[in-house]
Amino acid sequence: MSGRRLSLSTLGSVPASMRPPFDPASIGVGIVHLGIGAFHRAHQATFTQDALAVVPGDWGICGVTQRSGTVQRQLSPQDGLYSLLERSGRATRASVVGAVREVLDGSADPAAVVERIASPEVHVVTLTVTEKGYRRDPATGSLNWEDHEVRADLAGRDPRTPVGQLVAGIRARRRRGAGGLTVVSCDNLPDNGAVLGHLVSDLAERGDDGPETLDWIGSNVRFPSTMVDRIVPATTDTDRAEASGLLGVADEATVVGEAFRQWVVEDDFAGPRPGWEHAGVLLVDDARPWERAKVRLLNGSHSTLAYLGQLAGCGLVADALARPGFEAVVRRLMSDDVEPTLGPLPGLDLGGYEEQLLARFANRALRHRCAQIAADGSQKLPLRLVGTVVDRRRQGGEPLAALLGIAAWMRCAVDRCDDRGAPLALDDPLADAIAERTSRAAGPGGVVDALLGWTAMFPPGVADDRFVADTLAELLTHLRRDGAEATARHVTASPRRPAGPGSPGAPGPTPRGRPNLRKEPH
Repeated sequence: MSGRRLSLSTLGSVPASMRPPFDPASIGVGIVHLGIGAFHRAHQATFTQDALAVVPGDWGICGVTQRSGTVQRQLSPQDGLYSLLERSGRATRASVVGAVREVLDGSADPAAVVERIASPEVHVVTLTVTEKGYRRDPATGSLNWEDHEVRADLAGRDPRTPVGQLVAGIRARRRRGAGGLTVVSCDNLPDNGAVLGHLVSDLAERGDDGPETLDWIGSNVRFPSTMVDRIVPATTDTDRAEASGLLGVADEATVVGEAFRQWVVEDDFAGPRPGWEHAGVLLVDDARPWERAKVRLLNGSHSTLAYLGQLAGCGLVADALARPGFEAVVRRLMSDDVEPTLGPLPGLDLGGYEEQLLARFANRALRHRCAQIAADGSQKLPLRLVGTVVDRRRQGGEPLAALLGIAAWMRCAVDRCDDRGAPLALDDPLADAIAERTSRAAGPGGVVDALLGWTAMFPPGVADDRFVADTLAELLTHLRRDGAEATARHVTASPRRPAGPGSPGAPGPTPRGRPNLRKEPH
């Protein structure tokens, strides 16, 4: 292979079957994407490329980096082109994605980001900035006004937070008469469109032109909710080398994904949009049931496997799923804890979906790292596991598997070592706060009480449910003493009580309850 790099000038040397189905240079920018990481490039950008193959139009993407210029340095010399490696079992399929036409560094040139959002050619803004990127106060649901980045945006600097960039861009559109805008959150937040709309209005209201901007938003901006699904592991040097070998040119921006992908979007747009439905996007009246099922079944199971896997010394999700007892925990989490909390999902076979998830987790070709999923647990667990626990307790259930996932996170986040004593890094924006809250905790019960009373992660009232507190304390004791595998066997050997409200023998969410775990000899 030559040392030439993937770009518009070298695209002709790439095998024809791997090239985009259109000339990337021929399409203009109609979408701005905030947070152009690997997930967006393997998910929304591929849907957009496939839509353009059926319904042409100026729907190129301007991608915005939020925290560093790495992606811009990878993509700009390649004219926005990159390859996707789809891994399914032993098969790998490479294709070049040409939907990204421009990349901006939002940390270095935030004014350019605002200018792009305000452009009348742009009709859609999408986001994948992760849960922590919204800088939301979980106790109030509003922006965290104590966050120094939010305060700096509010003080009038060129905005660097995603919400600040949106508000500044919307203000500029209003003043210029640039037309309406659809803002599409693609992050794992319940009712993500409504959440983002609230945060944008929250910040816009505090400006000098607050009433005018709020009125304009109400008439001209839409925030449809979505559900996104594709497993996208971090790219390795080995992946980049494989992609370059298949393409015949070097590619520094390769992304990797499984063959499966899904995108559900509420059909609520302020103006023109790509023909995404021709690429398999499901347009619905209400995305919330789909989002809840995905976050609790897929993401909740993924996090549970990641924390148990880290404790057991597993590097990959597939390795964790193969450990004794871990698959049984995931199955119990899905069937006993999550399923009763979900509303009707017409056309979705939950049992079939759960089996499909387990097969996806077992895909060794993806090499999805437990550490990648375990990052930012304080931001992810309230949505992935805590909500399941709260809802099941209201129904009178005993969500042991969900509580095990939370206890495994506590063990990783507080003890920061695995079952062999090897250190575990804690990649979490609230790592210092976790350490401070638990520094004087006495034993597992003290750790649990210190964290359950923390409204940044747990809603008020959870700490008063002694079944939850006592179960977590006992699980944490088991994890510290016996390890992750033995604790998983404790949970899956305990009597199953998936009773719903009003079911015979259903334990009510009383203030005190004892965990229902069998003991094993040590």
